[in-house]
Amino acid sequence: MANTSDLKNGVIINFNNDLHQILQVEHRTPGKGGAFFQVKMRHLKNGKMIENRFRSGEEIIIERLEQTVYQFLYKDVTGYYFMENETYEQTSLSEELVGDQGEFLKPGQEVQIVFHNGDALSLVMPPHITLEVISAPPAVKGNTSTNATKIVTLESGVEVNVPLFIDEGELIKIDIRTREYIERVKR
Repeated sequence: MANTSDLKNGVIINFNNDLHQILQVEHRTPGKGGAFFQVKMRHLKNGKMIENRFRSGEEIIIERLEQTVYQFLYKDVTGYYFMENETYEQTSLSEELVGDQGEFLKPGQEVQIVFHNGDALSLVMPPHITLEVISAPPAVKGNTSTNATKIVTLESGVEVNVPLFIDEGELIKIDIRTREYIERVKR
């Protein structure tokens, strides 16, 4: 069992029987009363931010999470399927757990899955991903004087806005958090 002096940014604690990640810790010693820790944390399952005040010396439960590299296999109506790279063990994640980043998954791609006591908590993908453009309409002549964009379809099936000079067959880097084009990538 740990106490409040072990609270640090990034630590995962069990608070009200749910897992929370510590985002900010501030130790305060007011003129009157006892010292306390003002903590800002994020609920790991629903992402909600909360603040709580812990008395100095109060006991807390620090949880350990396991992160394992998996390879994306395929998606069907029941969810997303992944294979662990060393043991070839397969696991599936629900669409709810994968979220919007599932649009950017392509077969064979490596991702990390975070587990707590054998239960999958989240899927961690790199913030930038390189995908091939499979469908791009031709640029309209005369639109080159402004920052004009067009919508293209990537190999994972997702559609994004890109500059007019992007053509079919090119590799582009996308920020999966904002769905924005970053740059062209050479083969």
